[in-house]
Amino acid sequence: MPFTQLLILALIQGVTEFLPISSSGHLILLPNLTGMQDQGQVIDVAVHLGTLFAVILYFRSDVKDAAVGTLRLATGRIDTPGARLAFLLLVATIPVIVVGLALKLTGLDDMLRSIAVIGWTMLIFGLVLYWADMRGAQTKDETDWNLRDAVIMGMWQAVALIPGTSRSGITITAARQLGYNRHDGAKLAMLMSIPTIIASAVLLGAEVITTADAQAARDGAIAAVLASASALGALWLMMRLLRSVSFTPYVIYRVILGVVLLWIAYR
Repeated sequence: MPFTQLLILALIQGVTEFLPISSSGHLILLPNLTGMQDQGQVIDVAVHLGTLFAVILYFRSDVKDAAVGTLRLATGRIDTPGARLAFLLLVATIPVIVVGLALKLTGLDDMLRSIAVIGWTMLIFGLVLYWADMRGAQTKDETDWNLRDAVIMGMWQAVALIPGTSRSGITITAARQLGYNRHDGAKLAMLMSIPTIIASAVLLGAEVITTADAQAARDGAIAAVLASASALGALWLMMRLLRSVSFTPYVIYRVILGVVLLWIAYR
């Protein structure tokens, strides 16, 4: 695959994975709107692994606590903040795994990869994010995360399997609706992405291993490094801006893109 296309794909995945504007939607749109060849599952898995490394690096302290807590959780103990975080992340990931497997086994995941679907989800869930952000209280922080909220956010996250919804966007929407402040709501959404990306990579990786060759592996490695760098930059910028800026700029982008895509789909 040409380096230029790898760079574009990596930048799109890196920038859009953690911003509430849907990385999967943009990756689907790229070949549909530009005529470029579809990047295939090898590159999809690679760029997701790149963004996984970025979010682990950015939240390395929390990830370390959750990793140590996972060992305690394996022994049936939830007696430390790290074990509690690991438990809540596990609970929040179950819905997306169940729904993801159902879509994969029924073939519905391929049926949803259309410009019209992405246009509607961009528009509708952008407006839902705006509503939640404007009306939601900011009385909770990350220390208030509990089992009930993890279940609710996990169920919302499963909706993001519809292309264009945005995994980060829908979980941030859920967090704001539950009353979490913008910064900590986004942080919880980003931490939730770690087990979700891992589960997705494992699911797709099983198929990739049987089809990848040396060239595809090289392209994947390049894409992963580029996606990781761009994701880290986008994540750093968003988390800093959220201390003083709302999610409205992302909503405006989603609404404009959604309207354009619907015009293209139905013209």
